[in-house]
Order: sequence, then C-alpha cells, then structure tokens
Amino acid sequence: MPMNLVHRKLCSSEKWARMTKERLLPWALADVELGEDVVEIGPGYGANLRVLVERVPRLTAVEIDDATARMLRDTWDGRVRVLHADGAAMPLPDASYDSVVCFTMLHHVPTAEQQDRIFAEAFRVLRPGGVFAGSDSLPSFRFRILHLGDTNNTIDPDAFPDRLARAGFTDVSLDLHPEANGFRFRARRPL
Repeated sequence: MPMNLVHRKLCSSEKWARMTKERLLPWALADVELGEDVVEIGPGYGANLRVLVERVPRLTAVEIDDATARMLRDTWDGRVRVLHADGAAMPLPDASYDSVVCFTMLHHVPTAEQQDRIFAEAFRVLRPGGVFAGSDSLPSFRFRILHLGDTNNTIDPDAFPDRLARAGFTDVSLDLHPEANGFRFRARRPL
C-alpha cells in the first residue's frame, strides 16, 4: 500500500471511519444517484464501504494491494464483492455498472498517466448515463507532512475537468471544499 505507517494507522482508525461517514461521503455524494450496481476503486481499509454497503444493493470494491483486499474480503464476505486488481485495468465487463466512485485515493496513484487510465476504466465499466463521482485532497503543509514517504501525486483541480472530458465524460463538475482542503467531482457517461 503506498502509505507510510502513520497514514495507514489514521486511515484504518475508527476516527477516520466516523469522519468518512459523517462528513466526507455525505458531502462527496450529495445529490448523486448511485443506482443498483456500484464500483469503488481503492477502498483501502474500508471506511467508505461501511457507508456504501448500506446505500446500494450491489457493491464491488477494486483494491490494488493484495493484503488489503484479503482483509476486506474477510470483513465484508458476502456483502461486498472484493477484487484484488488495479483500478486502471479492472477485470469487469464493459457498460455494466450504474456508478463508479473513489475517495481520497487518486493522489496515491503514482503518475498522471495511471490516473488517466483509471478515468478511462471508470468510463468503460459505466453504463450509458452512469456517474463517476468522488473526492480527493489538495496539498497543504499538514497534507505534505502526513504523506512523507507516501506515493503522493495530487490532482490539479483546474485541469481535472478536462482530463475527465478526454476520457469521454460529460456533465463534469468539480467543487472545492477549502475547510476540508479537498474537492469533489461528478461526471457522466453520455447516453
């Protein structure tokens, strides 16, 4: 997993899970219709899965780290389909999901090219009219300290809508959340 020990402890903590449930996901997914079949790319330790599993009938999690994917399978057996796979090359059929989501993980993808492949994969697996939504962090002093030794490749929010449009998405929107030092996004696969 591309995170240092302090970062791993934070992201696996009950405090992070509560903050995700009470603040991050309600803001990131406000007014987003997730539909019946949802993919989360990069669930990490599963804080988002705790919320999503209660909101959608069928949830698939795609986790790149093998040990983390095994832990998620043990935790969510029967409730979430967990795949050990790269979000840039998902072993999922074309046009088969209502929504694809990812939260605070894009900055852990080492290159912009790999991030763009994730966007292309999200587009590929979405049904026409499906939504790609999520959130990520913006750099700050505290953010840089937390990410010492991590893979850290933050998204430029000014360039992000164009990158999603190049992947084929329409209706792209991005909102900054200065207090949380982050942004949320939504984009749609055209009908």
